[in-house]
Amino acid sequence: MSATRPFTAKRGQILFQPGQPCPGFVILEEGSIRVTLTGASGRQVVLYRVRPGEVCLQTFSCLINDQTYCAEGVAETDLSGELVPAGAFRARFADDAAFREMVLVSISTRFAEYQQLIEDVALSHFDSRLAKALLRLASEDGFVPATHGELATETASGRAYVSRRLAAFAGEGWVRQREKGIAILSRRELEQVAAGLR
Repeated sequence: MSATRPFTAKRGQILFQPGQPCPGFVILEEGSIRVTLTGASGRQVVLYRVRPGEVCLQTFSCLINDQTYCAEGVAETDLSGELVPAGAFRARFADDAAFREMVLVSISTRFAEYQQLIEDVALSHFDSRLAKALLRLASEDGFVPATHGELATETASGRAYVSRRLAAFAGEGWVRQREKGIAILSRRELEQVAAGLR
C-alpha cells in the first residue's frame, strides 16, 4: 500500500514500552523482536518473540482497541520490514481478506504460545522450564549466548535460582559455563528434562 513505509531498527533498540501509543503495524522481513512484561517486583518474563511472518499481539491489541502498550519490545537483532500506520492498518484489515487471514492465523498461533507459557510457569517444574529455554536459545552447535539474568527472564524466575540450577546441570555433565554463555554438552539429557522425564 502507498501508506506503508520502510521500517528498520538496530539490535538492542527499544521499540515500545508500557504506556506508549502504537505508531502502526510492523510487517517484519528480517530479524527478531523480544517482547517482555515486567512485574511490580521488577521481575521480567519473555512473553514471546516476533519473527518474519509473525504478529506482535501487543501491537494488534493496541491498534484494534486504541490502547497503549503494556509490555516492552526490544530488537534482538537488526530489523527490517515495513510499517503500516494505524489508520492504514485498520483499513487494510477490513478490506484485504488475505492480509486479514494472515494476521488472524498468526494471532491464533500466538495464543497457543501464551497457553504454553502459562502452563510452563504455573504447572511445570523449574528445571523443565530452564531446559526448554536452553534448547530454544541454543545455536546449531549447542551454544546459548545468554547471561544468567537473561535466562531468568526467559523462565520467569530469579537470577540466583537460575545460577544454582545451572550449577546443578553442570554437575550432571549436561552443560558447561563459558565466558559469554552456556555450552550444551548433552542435548538428549536436556530434552528429557524439558519433557519432565528426569
